[in-house]
Amino acid sequence: MSYEYDQASLPDLLPLYYRRLFPFSQYFRWLNYGGVTKNYFQNREFSFTLKDDIYVRYQCFNNQSELEKELQKMNPYKIDIGAVYSHRPSQHNTVKSGTFQALEKELVFDIDMTDYDDVRNCCSAAEICSKCWTLMTIAIRILDRALKEDFGFKHRLWVYSGRRGVHCWVCDEAARKLSQSARAAVAEYLSAVKGGEEAIKKVQLSDPIHPFIKESLKVLEHYFEDYALVNQDILGSKESIDKVLALLPEDILFKGSPLDLLQNDFLKVKTAAQRWEYLKKRVHQMQGSLKKAVYGDWDIMFQYCYPRLDTNVSKGVNHLLKSPFSVHPKTGRVSVPIDLKLLDEFDPFAVPTISLICQELDKALEGDEEANDKENEGELEQKRRVRDYKKTSLAKYMKVFEQFVEKMEQSWKGELLKKSDQQKDF
Repeated sequence: MSYEYDQASLPDLLPLYYRRLFPFSQYFRWLNYGGVTKNYFQNREFSFTLKDDIYVRYQCFNNQSELEKELQKMNPYKIDIGAVYSHRPSQHNTVKSGTFQALEKELVFDIDMTDYDDVRNCCSAAEICSKCWTLMTIAIRILDRALKEDFGFKHRLWVYSGRRGVHCWVCDEAARKLSQSARAAVAEYLSAVKGGEEAIKKVQLSDPIHPFIKESLKVLEHYFEDYALVNQDILGSKESIDKVLALLPEDILFKGSPLDLLQNDFLKVKTAAQRWEYLKKRVHQMQGSLKKAVYGDWDIMFQYCYPRLDTNVSKGVNHLLKSPFSVHPKTGRVSVPIDLKLLDEFDPFAVPTISLICQELDKALEGDEEANDKENEGELEQKRRVRDYKKTSLAKYMKVFEQFVEKMEQSWKGELLKKSDQQKDF
């Protein structure tokens, strides 16, 4: 069952969404971080994009109730979350110049499909399909492993943007306290694709191969054949073959002029998988005759599949990022958390639109009214306690968010216990 989303209906649907479906309780529990740090929620910046692209920055709220009332009054088309500041964000024009500072924020990552346009043949610009969505799956696999195992971050929330990308919120206290230079260092560590649109070769691996690169390669090898050779057919035509061969190191290309040989031999084998095997064999043969290590086949895999980060988003402490559970005005899809246990099954086109969940809620409410005469008051009261979102397709995504918040709360309880013990000792 699906309901077509009509952009013109958004102003009518948002009031119902913010009144009955937005997860205010879990949302506040997340951003309040257990109240461990005084004024942490109160000094957080929110920004709203309203109808006709009216942009309202430096919004802040004392508590969950204030946030609820304002969202239900403004019904924003988009919500962005910013930094925790030294003062209330609403006072940014009144405090002494230079004293209003962004102190903390989650370490965030933004991966957008448009940054892969030079290596995907199926779509371009804002378009996505199941063939290129694999790039987002690969990005999450590689980055999440590194954030967990290389940096030791425990609380990582991956969120679908609602249209063509994914965001990651790293919420550990150590991550929130990182300076701008430390954030830049993490982003640099995770980056392998360098150079702007003009650069042909954007990956240059060299000896010694870093353990992070080796771990990332395992993920790429798992997805590469199906994604690049089958779905994108990168070795299917002379034009696309030339594009791939242009990424090989010059040492390999010009030692004995194997480029023509490669092209000729490629025409002799029919399948993309056979062509790829031949290319790898050729690279390894040439590598044996060179004094330095070259990784031509790996370079190609990284260029075509490795995550492409918007490092500016990650570096800035005061950079705003779209909030989870914001609705994308163009697609109507809700920006929902992604369950990493079911990552390969995640389908962006199955993410519910605001039209769908509002109609599901209407149907559920109609059903409740019809049942009124048949049930006693106690049963009705029990039914009312079931949160409205549980009656819609949003339920499974809310469960992911709830589990994420609960896991963080376990760590905050430990912090609060430590603080109370210290105060007793004092």
